[in-house]
Amino acid sequence: MSNIEDLITPEECCIHYNIELTFIQALNEYGLIEMISVEEKQFIPNARLQDLEKFIRMHYELGINMEGIDAIAHLLLKVKSMQEEIAELKNKLQIGNAY
Repeated sequence: MSNIEDLITPEECCIHYNIELTFIQALNEYGLIEMISVEEKQFIPNARLQDLEKFIRMHYELGINMEGIDAIAHLLLKVKSMQEEIAELKNKLQIGNAY
């Protein structure tokens, strides 16, 4: 469980980033931003703010809709997973060549 100090309300995010609450709600509905309930109030973990900022840039600066953001986020996760797999395979090859 996160400390309350490590959480921010969606409303505070909206004020800080000058965005609509419906944008954050849509990100949550698409599963792109994790929301935590504490005493029946919703919060966003501070650890997810970097992702939120990325999605804000995609939507507000690049004009990408929610479906596009969802697709991009999915592809980025796939790329990251593949990069990790490639690094793992390279390590196995290096270990195998050492003998």
